[in-house]
Amino acid sequence: MKAIWSGAISFGLVNVPVKLYSATEDHDVELHQVHDKDGGRIHYERRCEICGEIVPYKHIERAYADEEETIVLAREELDSIPQERDREISVVEFVPSEQIDPMLFERSYYLAPSGKSPKAYVLLRRTLEKTEKTAVVKFALRQRTRLAALRVRDNVLLLQTLLWPDEIREAEFPSLDQSVRISAKEMQLSAALVKSFTDDFKPEQFKDEYQEQLRKLIEAKRRAGDAIDTDETFGDEEDKGVEVIDLMDALKQSVERSRKTKRRGTRKTSASKKRATRAS
Repeated sequence: MKAIWSGAISFGLVNVPVKLYSATEDHDVELHQVHDKDGGRIHYERRCEICGEIVPYKHIERAYADEEETIVLAREELDSIPQERDREISVVEFVPSEQIDPMLFERSYYLAPSGKSPKAYVLLRRTLEKTEKTAVVKFALRQRTRLAALRVRDNVLLLQTLLWPDEIREAEFPSLDQSVRISAKEMQLSAALVKSFTDDFKPEQFKDEYQEQLRKLIEAKRRAGDAIDTDETFGDEEDKGVEVIDLMDALKQSVERSRKTKRRGTRKTSASKKRATRAS
């Protein structure tokens, strides 16, 4: 992995030299825009609206524009902002982890020790683990002051940038203000449905079906060209639509279906264990 930022975590007089690495990556198949007539790639030009010339990146600056004027900000001027030159991740406070609303989480980054000795890094990591606290920190990255949560994941310090409170929209939906009557039977069936789906969260058992089907379509197109039959390619994988039924019936059928699925899964697991026992 390539570090995208380097600096130091500071809390009190303690400094922890670190490097910042992206903790996530995109697994999507990259698609380009092309001309449907001949397959030629579509490119976007950086053309000046005044002189009409195509402008290379080295001659492009940033600007703030309002109704009255445009204020051009040169690279050197943007780089002169004190926060932009600050290479410090400052601990603001330590808070109980459950107090941070998951909706505030934005991007995740790993922090690795960069100094000669990782002692200060390990000390901070163990302190966070022992106190079961999350550090709220501030730092500058990519022309923004960032608020972030600093916590431990698999013996590594994890930095998760947070949205600012004014970036979260209020949930204002008039339909939720209506008075709705839920019967005891509906509540009972709903709770039973939740129980039948209850399990430990194992993210590795889930997959991105859309990307898998997109890759399947690309491979089929590679083999068959324009003569591809999408119905034959996907077969029963296509969405047949959802039948609209009564809520009570839907709850009953869902509970029964979930129970049957669980029973089949239990039988398969038992059979696999028996085969493994006989084989050993």
